[in-house]
Amino acid sequence: MNKGKKVSGGRYTKNRKKKLYEIAGQKKNTKLGEERRKIKKTKGGNKKTFLLGVKFVNIPKKKKAEIKNVVETPSNKFLARQNIITKGTIVETELGKVKITNRPTQEGILNGILIK
Repeated sequence: MNKGKKVSGGRYTKNRKKKLYEIAGQKKNTKLGEERRKIKKTKGGNKKTFLLGVKFVNIPKKKKAEIKNVVETPSNKFLARQNIITKGTIVETELGKVKITNRPTQEGILNGILIK
């Protein structure tokens, strides 16, 4: 039986439209380049900061390092070609290779650890 259809071949009708909090927002990617942030109001009067562009990565017990290039993205190899940074991405800096340890589009900052 086809998904979303009755036995007779008719379609099911939705009982209601999506509510505002159920609607998915536009996909936000963090790109290598000029630093840009976007702030969005969320439920309960809170704010969420999206990091849209980034030049530097914070490395604990070291310092801020400038990103030269995106080397590898384990989740999707095409994101590395477009210089898009996500959690788990390996980037090249002046201190060496750094693995991103947080979700920049959710937190508004970029943290990472040095890898050998």
